[in-house]
Amino acid sequence: MLGDMNMEEMNEKKDIERESSPKLEVQDETEVLKRIQPWTKQITLRGTIVSIMIGSMYSVIAMKMNLTTGITPNLNVSAALLAFVFIRTWTGLLQKFGIVSIPFTRQENTMIQTCAVACYSIAVGGGFGSYLLGLSKKTYELTGVDTEGNSPGSYKEPGIGWMTGFLFLVCFIGLFVLIPLRKVLIIDYKLIFPTGVATAVLINGFHNRGDDMARKQVRGFMKCFSFSFLWGFFQWFYAAKEECGFAQFPTFGLQAWKQTFYFSFSMTYVGTGMICPHIVNLSLLIGAVLSWGIMWPLISRLKGDWFPADLPESNMKSLNGYKVFIAISLILGDGLYNFVKIVLITFISIYGRLKHKNLMNSDKMGSQNKAIDDLKQNEVFVRESIPLWVGAVGYILLTIVSVIAIPRIFPELKWYYVIVAYIFAPSLAFCNAYGAGLTDINMAYNYGKVALFVLAALAGKEHGVVAAMVGCGIIKSVVSVSCILMLDLKTAHLTLTSPRAMIVSQAIGTAIGCVVAPLSFFLFYKAFDVGNPNGEFKAPYAVIYRNMAIIGVQGFSALPQHCLQLCYGFFAFAVGINLVKDLSPPKIGKWMPLPMAMALPFLVGAYFAIDMFLGSLVVFVWQKIKPKKAEMMVPAIASGLICGEGLWILPASILALAKINPPICMKFLSS
Repeated sequence: MLGDMNMEEMNEKKDIERESSPKLEVQDETEVLKRIQPWTKQITLRGTIVSIMIGSMYSVIAMKMNLTTGITPNLNVSAALLAFVFIRTWTGLLQKFGIVSIPFTRQENTMIQTCAVACYSIAVGGGFGSYLLGLSKKTYELTGVDTEGNSPGSYKEPGIGWMTGFLFLVCFIGLFVLIPLRKVLIIDYKLIFPTGVATAVLINGFHNRGDDMARKQVRGFMKCFSFSFLWGFFQWFYAAKEECGFAQFPTFGLQAWKQTFYFSFSMTYVGTGMICPHIVNLSLLIGAVLSWGIMWPLISRLKGDWFPADLPESNMKSLNGYKVFIAISLILGDGLYNFVKIVLITFISIYGRLKHKNLMNSDKMGSQNKAIDDLKQNEVFVRESIPLWVGAVGYILLTIVSVIAIPRIFPELKWYYVIVAYIFAPSLAFCNAYGAGLTDINMAYNYGKVALFVLAALAGKEHGVVAAMVGCGIIKSVVSVSCILMLDLKTAHLTLTSPRAMIVSQAIGTAIGCVVAPLSFFLFYKAFDVGNPNGEFKAPYAVIYRNMAIIGVQGFSALPQHCLQLCYGFFAFAVGINLVKDLSPPKIGKWMPLPMAMALPFLVGAYFAIDMFLGSLVVFVWQKIKPKKAEMMVPAIASGLICGEGLWILPASILALAKINPPICMKFLSS
């Protein structure tokens, strides 16, 4: 999920972005500063409407990815591109009717991107595919009602009311955490925030390089969007039942199809593969081959020896237990390694800055190397200050409300646990934002997992599972929202956008997301069989998070026979592969697979890894043949493929809710 997968999108992109110059192509400092509108005019009505449209569409797309595979690519650049496409189309139509509209500026473009990203980020990180869905009765039953630690009644069925209220409580508080430190992180420490820089470079490019490139990108986006939407519509006619249609086409034969090796014709995942770095897609394919190609067929033959033959495969004491717990061991090994690594990098960097503070200050006084662009960006960023009391009062008030309200929603989580969570949250948010600024890795999920295990151990067997997952959600949401805000403030710094406008935009987007995300979730929850391990909407992280909580409560007795030894091996493998990646020369290290990405096919299957690998292959060939055109067009093409099929989900869900089924079942049988 931008979730667990967002933290892997770093190595290839980071090197390119560090070399990219985010400088603005402007001539006269005074002229530029005069042209910049006050922050109240940077937030426009048309921008807010477009933000709601993009954020809502991406919320549906992100929710589908959450509930199918758990992978959501970083869509910041795509949101900036769509904002540009929408507003330019809007102003172009008005001009044809003789209506003059206000100019479209980079500041408005940045505001729309920020608001839209804040909106869909709630769908990505709100826990709908992980800790909140893990509280449902279906997930409770899947993990075994007789499992020790999975105590009777330790579930809470999804509901729009309590989910919306919970999101407002835990997401809004993240906006106030790092407000006092925005200047320190972005101007004083000059943190890179590669994704924020990439978005700023794209927006500045749109508004500097004229309309020719923009027209090509718009045409490419519209062609792929139309094709993807119509393809989704066409596929629907042949998918009357679960194992019917093009999504189940046995591309490599029926035997391979039984082990989930087939191309599912999903334009969403082809587009996702085009956005994700090549190493992510390669890691997914390696994980798919290792699990579904080798391990699961071998373990299945040990039925009756390693696990009872009379248990269904979906039981946690059967084959599904090995799938879940080995995936958890890979995720935890990779997460723990990166957690320790980023924390060490953060503290070493802070210590180095404090140690050389005086030297740095004296260098600044005499240095002539500071570019005039930096001075302009810093002046705009600091000019409209945000009072310290705004952050402090907002955080304290929301903490008081949360301490009262959250235990009412979840009686298992005592009020004093909520207070402790909010005491530690600001320091964790700072560490996470600092680490993300250096490495482009958002570690919010790992901070959440630490909280999960601590609370599971403290709360005991009766209430531990629910308390652990809710506590995980609190920490993760506060830490993630504050990190996303800092990333967007970096974009604002480089596009000369007011920080006040950015924070208001983020607040608007967060408010919209807290309403749209639960509605998007229930669109899927009511229309499709969400949580079925054999269906399309497997929601793998819901089972993973609940089982992590059970392990935290009862220890390793939840694991099937010989599973612990396999888990030890894969945990060590995850740590070892990260060590090799970091210690070996870059030419070798960049080809080391990512354990987090490898873990996902263990539960979900190989089909989506094949789709994403195909997208990566298209980009690789395109970059070799026409590198400049590929650099310009890949974001537009990928966004079109993702958005087209993603938008088809809306009519498909409405048809399913209306009990209108596809007329044909296309299925392949052995001769």
